[in-house]
Amino acid sequence: MSYHPYDPRMAYDPKRKLTDGDVQERKPDGWWGDEGKLFRDFAFETYQAGLDFVVKVAALAEQRGHHPDLHLKYRRVRVTFFTHDAGGVTMLDLDGAQAVNDLLNEDR
Repeated sequence: MSYHPYDPRMAYDPKRKLTDGDVQERKPDGWWGDEGKLFRDFAFETYQAGLDFVVKVAALAEQRGHHPDLHLKYRRVRVTFFTHDAGGVTMLDLDGAQAVNDLLNEDR
């Protein structure tokens, strides 16, 4: 499935809450939608590698102005996107998730 950041049904409003079906249909590779949130777990060889990834995701979030929840537990990192104001997943979250995937691919 290819990723399409623009959906004409959204009337150009990236902050509008998406339906569960829209989230499932459009979520980037490796991401899961559940209970109004979009998340992905990442595994790393070392704690430090996971921490370095968290720092990169945080810098990316600052640049984009949309911030995920980041949870570091030993060598695993969970990144969770949702838009508080909308009460669920929006196009901003899908775009952020794709940007995290792109960041990970740059490092490989």
